Amino acid sequence: MKKPILAMVGLLLVLLFLASYTVDQREKAIEFRFGEILKADIGSGLHFKIPFIETVKKFPTTIQTLNSRSERFLTGEKKYVLVDFFVKWRIDDVSTFYRATGGGRLEAAGSRLEDIMKDGLRNEFSRRTIEEALSEERDAIMRGLEQKSNEAAKQLGIDIIDVRVSRIDFPEQVSESVFERMRSERQRVAQDFRSRGQEEAEKIKAAADRSAMVIMAEAYKEAEQIRGEGDAQAAEIYANAYQIDSEFFAFYRSLDAYRKTLRQDTTMVLKPDSAFLRYFLGAGESPTAKQTAAKKSATTTTIAPDVNVLQTPATPAEPAQFGTTGDTTGMATQ
Repeated sequence: MKKPILAMVGLLLVLLFLASYTVDQREKAIEFRFGEILKADIGSGLHFKIPFIETVKKFPTTIQTLNSRSERFLTGEKKYVLVDFFVKWRIDDVSTFYRATGGGRLEAAGSRLEDIMKDGLRNEFSRRTIEEALSEERDAIMRGLEQKSNEAAKQLGIDIIDVRVSRIDFPEQVSESVFERMRSERQRVAQDFRSRGQEEAEKIKAAADRSAMVIMAEAYKEAEQIRGEGDAQAAEIYANAYQIDSEFFAFYRSLDAYRKTLRQDTTMVLKPDSAFLRYFLGAGESPTAKQTAAKKSATTTTIAPDVNVLQTPATPAEPAQFGTTGDTTGMATQ
């Protein structure tokens, strides 16, 4: 009696197991009857079906990632670039997805989606230069591509969440030409900076030279004024001294001329009536001049009939006690 009951309970449990199914929160399901879609977009929870007549196929609703390999695209400058991109997508309509992919295969959906994205990128890059593709327009390219690709992806039952270009590079043969052009551009900019710097340097140098000339001219002018004032004061002093005692002034100037002329081992050939020997011969009228001539006993004079030969001893000349300027010989002959 117990065995039939247990068998019926077991059969009921098996039938219940075959007639029920669960759908996870991260999934959606389609229910088929003899291969035809009976229900679509079945949400999460516990559901029932007729065993052996109805079948269920589940699809993930989580965000999927499509990573594309490097693809060559032609830019508006007729130059190729290598582009890597990725796409974030998820299934939006499971019935459409099932029909479009031939049974809901994710690999087929990824291949179809990759073709859609490549066509969109090809159109976007063909209307832009390399510089525009690498600039702030890159985000605009992605937004436009996402919008256009979503329209095509709707036919696959797919919703595109995000599209991003992960890398833009140049083929090897193009990279060298691009780098050379960039190098030339940088050299041009550097040369422009150097030229402007040289121009500023020349301006600064010219201004400095002009300032130096002005300063030197002003300094020379001031020096000449000071020198002129000094010469005027010296002339005034000489004139005043001459007016006070002309004879003593002439005597003093003659002594200064002797001091500067008669040095060690000096030989002079003069006429007897030479004015230079005036105070040596005692011809001066001033008593001071006669006393000064007497003190010059170290000097020997030999008078010939026609000329006088004056020699000085081989001793260092007596250092001058007074400083004078001007033509001393001419003053001695006053």
